[in-house]
Amino acid sequence: MTVTQDGAIVDGQEIKGFVHVKADNVTIRNSTIRYGGDHAIQVFDGSVGTVIEATRVHCEKDQTNGIVFGGYVARRVEVFGCRNGFLYSDESPATIIDSTWNGQPVETAAAVEPTDTPAPASAAPSATKTATPKPSTKAAGADRQRSAGTFDGPSGYPGPDNTGVPSGTTLRPSGSITLAQDGQVVSGLNIKGCVLVTAKNVIIRKSRITCGSPYSIRTKDADNLLVEDVEINGMGKNTAAVCCGEYTLRRVEIFNVLDGPRLGDNTVVEQSWIHDLVRVGSSHNDALQITGGSNVVVRGNSLEVYNSTTRDPLNSCLMIGSTTSPSVSNLVYEQNYCNGGNYSIGIRSDLRATNIAFRNNVFGRNCRYGIIARSQHPGLSWDRATNIWVDSRKPVL
Repeated sequence: MTVTQDGAIVDGQEIKGFVHVKADNVTIRNSTIRYGGDHAIQVFDGSVGTVIEATRVHCEKDQTNGIVFGGYVARRVEVFGCRNGFLYSDESPATIIDSTWNGQPVETAAAVEPTDTPAPASAAPSATKTATPKPSTKAAGADRQRSAGTFDGPSGYPGPDNTGVPSGTTLRPSGSITLAQDGQVVSGLNIKGCVLVTAKNVIIRKSRITCGSPYSIRTKDADNLLVEDVEINGMGKNTAAVCCGEYTLRRVEIFNVLDGPRLGDNTVVEQSWIHDLVRVGSSHNDALQITGGSNVVVRGNSLEVYNSTTRDPLNSCLMIGSTTSPSVSNLVYEQNYCNGGNYSIGIRSDLRATNIAFRNNVFGRNCRYGIIARSQHPGLSWDRATNIWVDSRKPVL
């Protein structure tokens, strides 16, 4: 679950996964969190006023931390099985009241430094207060229409721990920018606005973009744009997170958008996580969409379209048609995890296709009608043996 709405209240929830707090004055109460990744509850840099009360945190792996990295009040919180129960620092303090770690009382003075091994259930936490590493500075306080997002994909696929701004990155404030110089490199920006790229060989790296316009990143007469280790929050308003061609996205987290990237000529999307699309009226939300272009690679991504809260499958992980260009050609879709959609792969009847290949993908069960519409459409190649269900590992067709 990712909370990015100021003042949000999470009450009485059974959460199988992490909780990321990226907003101010968030309350988590009367809930149970079970997680086996890095951090069960993480309050992100810049978020203030988090209160966690009457809540249980169960770490399902030895390396998992409980509540990190400060900026919170924990009241009547029980933490079990975690490498570290509560972490905070001088720069980002915490208040801990009437709480326990593995059954032992913990007060604010008993914050702990990270350890390499889990504390035994019978041992009291360390009473040494130590400054802890700063977390990744991801979309704190962003205006989001949906406040919940959980990574439900299989292990090894992109998710919260390996996409977006790397942990420890310090971000500098920025407004909207235009990148018009060939070879220009920007890194470490907290961009509250949108990005226009009009040059060749531009690189955007280790940055956060929070944009309420139709496109968070727009290419215009650009060539060979690289976007790497970046977080994009579309504020529920992006009609396409990135538009519309001549770019590579690598390890990018995209959320709170109507549609994810719009694919076009010479585009690559790899090792990225697209999730929490926003339904507006009767919108047809796609994680990825292409309506014309050539030379496209979609490889090794987590594409989560299904809204588990509302049980809304939305439209597709990938929609392909020919509404803006004569054809779509030379597109490969491989090694992706996809869950949701009316059809997980939407093939429009107007598609004129050449050399479109689907292979080595895994699919969740939360589609409405089926995995692919028009699987026998001319110009498509569907490898039956390697496009499989995530649970049974059997072919989906």
